Amino acid sequence: MIGFDYGTSNCSVAIMANGQPKIIPLVNNHKTIASNLYAPDRDIISHWLYQQLTNEQQNTFKSVRAPQLQKAQRALRELAFDGISSELVFGQAALGKYLEDPEEGYYIKSPKSFLGASGLAPMQIQLFEDIVAAMMSNIKTLTEAKLDREVTKTVIGRPINFQGLHGEESNKQAIGVLTNAAKRIGFKEVEFQYEPVAAGFEFEASLSKETKVLVVDIGGGTTDCSMLLMGPEFINSTEREQHLLAHSGIRIGGNDFDIQLALKGIMPSLGMKSLLKTGKPMPVNSFNQAIAINNVNDQTEFYSQRNHRYLEQLQRDCAEPDIFSRLLKVNQEKLSYRLVNGAEQAKIGLTEQGSQNIDLNYLADNLQVDVSRQLMCDASIGLLKQIGAMMDEAVYQAECQPDVIFVTGGSAKSPIISQFLAEKMPNTPMVIGDHFGSVTVGLARWA
Repeated sequence: MIGFDYGTSNCSVAIMANGQPKIIPLVNNHKTIASNLYAPDRDIISHWLYQQLTNEQQNTFKSVRAPQLQKAQRALRELAFDGISSELVFGQAALGKYLEDPEEGYYIKSPKSFLGASGLAPMQIQLFEDIVAAMMSNIKTLTEAKLDREVTKTVIGRPINFQGLHGEESNKQAIGVLTNAAKRIGFKEVEFQYEPVAAGFEFEASLSKETKVLVVDIGGGTTDCSMLLMGPEFINSTEREQHLLAHSGIRIGGNDFDIQLALKGIMPSLGMKSLLKTGKPMPVNSFNQAIAINNVNDQTEFYSQRNHRYLEQLQRDCAEPDIFSRLLKVNQEKLSYRLVNGAEQAKIGLTEQGSQNIDLNYLADNLQVDVSRQLMCDASIGLLKQIGAMMDEAVYQAECQPDVIFVTGGSAKSPIISQFLAEKMPNTPMVIGDHFGSVTVGLARWA
């Protein structure tokens, strides 16, 4: 059995070996694989997944995906005619395929962000189920190759609250998608554990006495807090409900910091602060939609034909049409992920440097912008306040103060975020965990 962190930004797997958790290196000895998928055509995802299944699983899949499989056959014929491979690509390689030609193919980053989205039609939910199943199938195959045996049991990490506007309804929808996907590709036993609780289980292994731990897990799509009663005397217990003192979670993660940096640092160069010919300010909704890569409804609207006509009209009405044409190019060439990826790479660079350059010459010759750590701070203020309020909520629910704060999640590597956390509760010791591994190995312990 495995602990499986199906993360917003990265996925990883761990097992217990000789009483200790061990992360399985899946690709090129890396502990994680980026949560990205690229398909030469969206309609072939169901066909690719179908090919990975056993005969019995294929028969079941045919009965629930007949329309999708028929569309896939048409898409496969067109790809074959054009001499294009029908294989799916995962991880960083998927991002590379997208960046080669953003207009072609189908690329998705962080599908976990969409699983709790409101207003999804049944066909959209089925698509996300198949995307998740394809990604899980790839990871399951890689894991089994490394272990040289079949894996049929898993504990999957989940946030306190998935990204969605309807609370428990959104959570139920997301868990349903993950469960169906996992069972579709051969996991016979599937359980879930809160990600911050899993991280707490890993931290507990280092404790020598009973301790109240506030776990803060800042991931790619969500930030979660759990107040936990932990200690060496509890480690072997499988009844831990009385030790889980409080939970809180919000739909804010690393992707949101990337988006805010893109909004503040990149979008002014695409005309966001321009004026219309009337002297009125430029409407900003389309700029927000363009980089809302974690909002399926905003992205659908931005790339709709109706919005394309609206942007063409805005270009005619604006005082600086040449600058605004860059946003129109984002719309025409499906460049949203490329914009946000530039901001993400700059954010990572700002961990070590005071400023970073973002190359935008794919929008206009010699176009580039410089972003500073101070700009990142300014862009992050609203997000950090919400994270602080969530920490306060966990403490309020638990009716006690933590003895220690345990911080994990890839986004917590940012010095802006770590400084905020240190200043939030200055009199409480803070321990930094393995940003990309604490949840995974904690899931393996619980498994």
